[in-house]
Amino acid sequence: MSTPPWSGATSFLPGPPLDRTRYASWQRWRTTRDSFVAAPVMSAAEYARLSPRQRRIYNLHRLATHSSLPVQATPMSEDVAWLVRTRIEDGAFSHKAGTRTGVMVNGGGAQGKTETVCEAVAAFEDEWLELHQQINPDAMPGTRDLHAPVAYVRCPVKATPISTCQRILDFYGEDYKGMRLEDLVRTVNAVIIDHATKALVIDDITRLKLHREADQDVLDLIREMMSMPVTLILVGVGIPTSGLLRDGRRDPVTKQWVFPPVRDRGRSPNARAATQHERRFELIDLDPFRYDTPEQIAAWTAHLRGLEGCLRLLNDTDGMVTAGDMPEYLFRRTNGVVGLLEKLIQTGCRHAIETKEEQLTIDLLQRCTLSPTDLPDLDAESGEQPSIPEVPVPKKKRQGRNSVFDDAGPAAGIAGGA
Repeated sequence: MSTPPWSGATSFLPGPPLDRTRYASWQRWRTTRDSFVAAPVMSAAEYARLSPRQRRIYNLHRLATHSSLPVQATPMSEDVAWLVRTRIEDGAFSHKAGTRTGVMVNGGGAQGKTETVCEAVAAFEDEWLELHQQINPDAMPGTRDLHAPVAYVRCPVKATPISTCQRILDFYGEDYKGMRLEDLVRTVNAVIIDHATKALVIDDITRLKLHREADQDVLDLIREMMSMPVTLILVGVGIPTSGLLRDGRRDPVTKQWVFPPVRDRGRSPNARAATQHERRFELIDLDPFRYDTPEQIAAWTAHLRGLEGCLRLLNDTDGMVTAGDMPEYLFRRTNGVVGLLEKLIQTGCRHAIETKEEQLTIDLLQRCTLSPTDLPDLDAESGEQPSIPEVPVPKKKRQGRNSVFDDAGPAAGIAGGA
């Protein structure tokens, strides 16, 4: 008997929790984001030769693999990543002292905005650190300031300008006890310069509610940050209608957001402040997949094929989620939202392993449900949780009518006796 191609190692166990909103954890994520080793592909015969303990560990490794599916690029995410990298590089390599053009990434919940942006800025940081040999080129003589080319923060739920500034300072580990808003903004400016930060990502930016009277200085806060030597990347749900920009419409031809001219009404400065944001930020949408044209269907199927290669089930996975009615079924279950697709595939694989079916089928996925609890880090009040489609009711096949007792009528009798 040949030796099983797997030793039962537990290297897949996760390390300490990662919090990308802290410098040390961000660096650990950035440097290890591609280091996870998926469970090896194994046949049913090879699996049967494992000891009971090895089977249990292999099953856990498979669960870890399905819970850590790699972030796949989509045609939509590639456009976002290109724009983010372009704007950051334009600002970082510019020798001018002017305001950097920022990016606003808009889209629905669970559509991969955060992972797309984080991957883009992490790739920039990898290259930037290599160019400068990991050393802060702007460090003051005699000091060893933290070198943080990228800072990533998330707005807290029911955020305010003060709490947003505090989150930024938390990333660097700065003390802000007792500071007023003016002091906080000034300190944020100082740490960005001291630590040579070239890109500042503020996620969940639409948690800042402009309808609250106490938060009307949000636009002033963002305008102040735009004057800092850093490229701002703002990520949120429903940005065009959040108040960060005036209400706009999306041009169906160019796919760009179009904003009406400012009407000089009232004495509020917010309208003109919003106009400044429109000129200094480029707004881009990260849309879900569509399933209307042959090209859109092909793109969806290609995405499923990428996921298919990551599945670790004992039956042959070739065509498991790309053949037959499966692509259309998966689209109806998820509306083309990649986050929901990932959760559905993850749940389905767990059921397939536990029931020993070892394959994904429509019948098995019909028993898998998705709920808002599957997306605990998305705030429902801020519109971050996507609409989850109901499990489709399978079509019933029409059964032929039993005609054994039908009366054929006298004509049939006459014809039979002829």
